[in-house]
Amino acid sequence: MKFQVFVALAFLGLSDGFAQKKQAAEQRPNIILIMVDDLGYSDIGAYGSEIKTPNLDQLASEGIRFREFYNNSICAPTRASLITGQYPHKAGVGYFNVNLGLPAYQGYLNKESLTFGEVLRNAGYSTLLSGKWHVGNDSLAWPNQRGFDRFYGFIDGASNYFDIGKYGQAPPVKLIENNKRIDLPADKYLTDEITDHAISFLDEQSKTAKPFFLYLAFNAPHWPLQAHEADIAKYKGRYSIGWDSLRQERLIKQKAIGIANPGQSIASRDSDVTPWDNVPFDEKLLWEKKMEIYAAMVDRVDQNIGKLRERLKALKKDDNTLIVFISDNGAQGGYSGSAPRKPQRNSGPAGTAGSYVYQDQPWAYVSNTPHSSYKNNMHEGGISAPFIAWFPKQIKGGNIVKGTGHLIDLAPTFYDIAKAAYPANLQGVVTNSLPGKSLLPVLTGKTEQVERAEPIFWERAGNRAVRKGNWKLVSTYPGYKWELYDIEKDRGETTDLAATRTEIVNELSADYFRWAEKTGVVDYEKIKPANQIGAPIVRPNRQAANLR
Repeated sequence: MKFQVFVALAFLGLSDGFAQKKQAAEQRPNIILIMVDDLGYSDIGAYGSEIKTPNLDQLASEGIRFREFYNNSICAPTRASLITGQYPHKAGVGYFNVNLGLPAYQGYLNKESLTFGEVLRNAGYSTLLSGKWHVGNDSLAWPNQRGFDRFYGFIDGASNYFDIGKYGQAPPVKLIENNKRIDLPADKYLTDEITDHAISFLDEQSKTAKPFFLYLAFNAPHWPLQAHEADIAKYKGRYSIGWDSLRQERLIKQKAIGIANPGQSIASRDSDVTPWDNVPFDEKLLWEKKMEIYAAMVDRVDQNIGKLRERLKALKKDDNTLIVFISDNGAQGGYSGSAPRKPQRNSGPAGTAGSYVYQDQPWAYVSNTPHSSYKNNMHEGGISAPFIAWFPKQIKGGNIVKGTGHLIDLAPTFYDIAKAAYPANLQGVVTNSLPGKSLLPVLTGKTEQVERAEPIFWERAGNRAVRKGNWKLVSTYPGYKWELYDIEKDRGETTDLAATRTEIVNELSADYFRWAEKTGVVDYEKIKPANQIGAPIVRPNRQAANLR
């Protein structure tokens, strides 16, 4: 009898131990990272937009927003930093997803730079990815080979949203689901399919006791501009006021909600953008249509985020999930030299399958309000993203902080909150250490911005920048001349102080070249690809004047 009691107690003890381990696993938060593509700083309601984004606005009002969160100005280098927590050169994607023959420019993620799929799966998480990859085309570098349990989406940098439409047929949308090639079903819309597959992954994952990490990588609102007719109709006539008035409208709202600091300078009116009043009437109609489609694409992303949140609530996982929302770069300008880029081809009206219209410079100028320049440039309009984090258990709602975070900070943040160790060695490979800092002190209200010992650095196709404290050093290819700005006072980058503060220029440029040598950066002229895939857009004249 005593033996039976002992065995029973021992079994209960073991069961209790297993239950505690299971409970501990379940208590670790789930993580959802949402990235959109080519969305400007001011393109959602919570950052000043007129576009209807109630779901994102709710996340913002119940969570935290950063005024300063930085990306790498263009798709593939941004994703390399995001997924690994490394600077893009250190991860092997210093230029684009094309191989330029050097380790820092091999065009796919190297083994030394662990993905958050690999680290979090090793820590007991289910790892799920739905959407755009763009950090390695070879199947050895696809998501399922780099730590993700489930993947649905496309591998390269852009995709149509419709495969077949009533006006004509677009090139087939080629997708991958768990290493198998599939097509987008007829009359389906890719943004919806990306979300629906993410939800199906969550439904499947909910049968386990594991926490999950979901990377939801929308390609919207990246070109080609294609959207549901019903969504486009919501914005009919909204953009007849033109880009000049709309930018002022967004500025007023940004100042009212606290996203734009009234004490800072505002970027000048872009001299390359024709005043709206000077645009011929028939051209205005096409321009309005472009922005109606763009707004519809952003609107549809927000609808899908709402759908995802409803599913989380139904699964009873919403109260233990951190949600982070960012964009991969600023809105795309579209000029090369002094001429607008021409659409590749069109087999249907703007917005439909086969349409290849772009947002283009004038509306991108609005999207990046209140900043200067565009995607692929290291001025604030190219590298600034909205940043929203929502997690009621740890984040106080309604806060807007300076932040000054960067993509390299997200991996350490996720590992911190997931209690996941970042290994120095994995399967015999010595890993690259993480240069970023956890954002948790900012998210939880302990600090107003990331406290880091090192500056933040950028280089992409000859465009360069350094951010150290209040100072920002920046230069634009093909020139090598440094510009210097006090971002605390002059985020519009209106007053170049390089000539009067040479000691700061010398200090930050020395920091840059030490980082470049350590990180594997090579002079762009020495590695510039002949076919110009992913080449930088060269703008003819960048002017800045302080407009308040």
